[in-house]
Amino acid sequence: MKFGQNGGQSGDNNRRRRTPGLWLLIGAGLLAGSALARPTAIGGVPQSAGVDSRVLGGTEMLAVWTLPRLGVSVRNDPQDLRLLLGKRELRYAPGKGWTALGFTLSGTLPTPMITNGSMHVPLRALELLGVRVLTDTLGLLGFATPTSVPTATLLPSDGGPERPVIRPPVSATPSAPAPTAAQPAPAAPASPPPAITPSPATSEALPNIQPIPALPAPTPPPLMPSLSVPKVANLDTVRISRTLYRTVEVQRVVMDLSAPASQVISREAGGLSVLLPGVTVQGSQQTLPGGDTLTLAQTGAGASIRLGTGGGRSEIFTLEDPFRVVIDTTTYTDSSVPPPIDPDALPAGVSYRNKGLLHLLSFDPALFQPRVVSAPLGRSLSVLDLVKSAGGVAGVNGGYFDPRSSLPVDLVAVGGLMTAASLEKRATVGFTNTGEALFGYPRPRYVLSGPFGSVTVNSVRATPSAALLTAFVGDGKTSVGGTGLTTLLLAPGSVSVTRAVTGQITPPPRTLAFTFDPARFPALPVAAGAPLNVALNWQATDAPWGSAVDALSAGPLLVQGGKVVIDPRREGFNTAAGVWRSTRQSALGTLGGQPTIAYFEYGTPEAFAAALAGAGVRDAVRMDSGSSATAYLQGGYGGLGGYLNTVWSQPVPNAIVFVPREVAGKK
Repeated sequence: MKFGQNGGQSGDNNRRRRTPGLWLLIGAGLLAGSALARPTAIGGVPQSAGVDSRVLGGTEMLAVWTLPRLGVSVRNDPQDLRLLLGKRELRYAPGKGWTALGFTLSGTLPTPMITNGSMHVPLRALELLGVRVLTDTLGLLGFATPTSVPTATLLPSDGGPERPVIRPPVSATPSAPAPTAAQPAPAAPASPPPAITPSPATSEALPNIQPIPALPAPTPPPLMPSLSVPKVANLDTVRISRTLYRTVEVQRVVMDLSAPASQVISREAGGLSVLLPGVTVQGSQQTLPGGDTLTLAQTGAGASIRLGTGGGRSEIFTLEDPFRVVIDTTTYTDSSVPPPIDPDALPAGVSYRNKGLLHLLSFDPALFQPRVVSAPLGRSLSVLDLVKSAGGVAGVNGGYFDPRSSLPVDLVAVGGLMTAASLEKRATVGFTNTGEALFGYPRPRYVLSGPFGSVTVNSVRATPSAALLTAFVGDGKTSVGGTGLTTLLLAPGSVSVTRAVTGQITPPPRTLAFTFDPARFPALPVAAGAPLNVALNWQATDAPWGSAVDALSAGPLLVQGGKVVIDPRREGFNTAAGVWRSTRQSALGTLGGQPTIAYFEYGTPEAFAAALAGAGVRDAVRMDSGSSATAYLQGGYGGLGGYLNTVWSQPVPNAIVFVPREVAGKK
């Protein structure tokens, strides 16, 4: 992940954003003291509570995003922090610590810290830069009025090509009573100083200090109309941040206002316009790092802001203390890579955990029903399409299949009906009507019974065989039967034959069809109305399989009772074949009593099992691996949806889908 142009990310994360691999010290021990703070004042003018100092890890600190108010130019980047005042500069980078330019750093400075999304630096750092502290009491930390307020973000330390983010100039003179005699301060100038345009460093500048290049002057509107409505606030500063999650860019524009103001929003093709009634602003136009255009203009009605995005999806909201208007724009920059999940915006009842290469999505069984969802016979669909077809919020690929025919090669049971026969040796996951997950080795078979006694069905398939008694669950499209063969049709739960046909027939959807040669099975009825019962005999005692309504066989069984139990010989896996290679893997398990989707970025089944057991997973069956392994979750950045896998997977005929109970109850 890369932090963007400036500190907009820092103080504006009342809605949290993840920062993977963040090198700053974040933890309960640090945050224990974060409630301690001192109010601040600049030139005798009290500041808002959001600018208060914080005591973190025993050190008093200030948020980096507030430092321009003290005259300090900043680069608010956790991997490349820069603080510049005059010719004195402090830099901080991971693994390098603090570096001073323009003066000698004596002693050690505490490490910057992050709390509530804002990066903080020690007060001592500001003193070393030359920021004047006028009042230092238990109840107040007062600073001198700066000679100017910086309007640009510092460039990277390595002199990279990024353009600074321009902010409208702010008057350096606070509008408040003059300082008292006990707290002397420089006299305020008669009028606000002009906006400072950064210029190249002079020959006297230290050679290692990165100069701020001159930028074209902001482009104001041709005329600057006066405000024709009562003034309610001034738009003080504009800050920009840009974060990349895989190939999804989230750009944040933060506008700091001196007081709360309403917003009138207009969404347009390729952009967003916002009117802030009664707000004054210094007109400007700039191109943002991602290529978008931000235009600020003063109108008689207030401040007009237009963000030209040329694509992407924008969301606008406000934050308090101080009052800010925030525009987040999400752009999917490369559709060849699946977008990631947003762990800070999960559906209610869904939790996400990450431990190394292992990713886990758990679902509250009180809110979600796990279901086996199948594509039409002989077809494969994306997991996303299978999730949508069931009205679900998430899904994981399910079971092995023949990629040429898209037919499953092992057990599939949907809604109490077995639609694909079991190999009777592989690990299986099943679900009851209450959402309980079952794990074990069932060997289900259809059994027909009546006055003649009982007979076990040989196979589940549409293709007939005179030597076998075959079963098929109708889909309204596929024909069964053949010359000289009889097919009995029954509705699920029926106790008699609905229809008996000789030759071919296309059974209606979800109708049970049993095809046989009467000469080979003379005891079976051959006429409609004859008594006949159908049962699914699970032939297993390792779980209450009689209560299962859905089931999928895949394998191997990775974890049982919290322990690694992987046994490829028992399940007939060839460990020398590709099915056992090191690759990405998916599984369905339970964690903390909740059904859980598991995704492993790379490794062998043994490594996957060890990671699951180490994360506290109680039971788990591998669903598949390699090009089929995928896990999808609704939502994501900008509503794009999110995937645990970083590579697109191939379509599959079956998936395990998590359906909200209010939706599941209607289907």
